Amino acid sequence: MKRLIVLVLLVSSFVMSAQSNVDLMKHYEAYYKQMKQQGDVQGIINAMTHLNVLSPSPARMDTLAYIYMSEDKYIQALNTIGYERMVDDSDIAVEVKAVSLKAVKQPELAIAQFEEMFKRNPNALIAYELAELCLQTQKLTEADKHIAYGLANAKDDMKKAFYETQNPYEVSLKSAFMYLSALSTYNKDTKANIDKAVDILDATLKASPNFNLIQLTKTELLRQKQVLQAQEAQPKK
Repeated sequence: MKRLIVLVLLVSSFVMSAQSNVDLMKHYEAYYKQMKQQGDVQGIINAMTHLNVLSPSPARMDTLAYIYMSEDKYIQALNTIGYERMVDDSDIAVEVKAVSLKAVKQPELAIAQFEEMFKRNPNALIAYELAELCLQTQKLTEADKHIAYGLANAKDDMKKAFYETQNPYEVSLKSAFMYLSALSTYNKDTKANIDKAVDILDATLKASPNFNLIQLTKTELLRQKQVLQAQEAQPKK
């Protein structure tokens, strides 16, 4: 008899818990819809977090991570879905990992994710990210491969934004690749290739006169050239 009573209580508890979870799911689903309607990002994050706790779902986890990334909360995004390269990751998860790892200055790890993105959807915009990251990590051969792809496949209407000035501006993506080509040329030999790099910068500036970063880089390279020339002109002891 005691066993029967215990069993009945356990079953009743299970049923009540299940009903409670269903009610909570309905509540947070309604809350999520309301927060979306109001444009309340933190409310959306709270609702999605509760839904994941009540009923874990890879799709919800990816969505939550994407929201964190969109709000520049890159650490939270990576804490939500991890940073490892997984072959069964959704496209959203791969993008979140790639962008977030780049943002938190983990270029080696970011390259792996951008490579996966490029494998799934080859395009010039992803090639630019890969070229930039490869330059950061001194993988010049790989950088040149992505630059060549970008120059060949960048469309005239594709743009790249730059933020080194008070007012952000855009240039054509092809010009952005030319800039990376100049950097790659310079990095192959930081003494002998200054003039070659400057020539590429000059050609880029003709194509995109508003490309402020070109002028800044050219000025620095010419300064370095003057320093080298001054050092060579000094009499040897």
